[in-house]
Amino acid sequence: MSRIGKRPITVPAKVQVNFDNAKVTVKGPKGELSRELPANVILSQDGETLTVSRRDESRTSRQLHGLFRTLVANMVEGVSKGFERRLEIQGVGYRAQVQGRNLVLNMGYSHQVQIAPPEGIQFAVENNTNVIVSGYDKELVGNTAAKIRAVRPPEPYKGKGIRYAGEAVRRKAGKTGKSGKK
Repeated sequence: MSRIGKRPITVPAKVQVNFDNAKVTVKGPKGELSRELPANVILSQDGETLTVSRRDESRTSRQLHGLFRTLVANMVEGVSKGFERRLEIQGVGYRAQVQGRNLVLNMGYSHQVQIAPPEGIQFAVENNTNVIVSGYDKELVGNTAAKIRAVRPPEPYKGKGIRYAGEAVRRKAGKTGKSGKK
């Protein structure tokens, strides 16, 4: 039995979960999310807890059991609390700002890079160098943060670029000059 899959999901009081055979919909104060369930996975509710189980012991069912338990748990957490991903900008002259809903990045290119947030995503900037991506869909928050990081990923020599908060960037030694050159 999957260790992750057998853990029950606690549903907060302000969150509603509706499901039929193939679709689960979770509605809360932050928003509403829905997802199709595969035929191998069974979702059941007992009061304020959700349980994910599998129909049989096939390899596919075992693989999907823990995955869909985690996806449903993330949906419940997202519509009740929300998710956020923090990014740090390092480099002289590199900065970010929010104009309207869009994120505007000055990353050393000849132009500013504007990123429009998808529906359900908000941007915030602290000290011109810390970007916060927040929303209720964990997958969308992570994908949006990855797109921002891809504008200028951290380079290994000086460490300049956009990185996730707490991300360790492996540094390389630069070139060394030849001694005794005439």
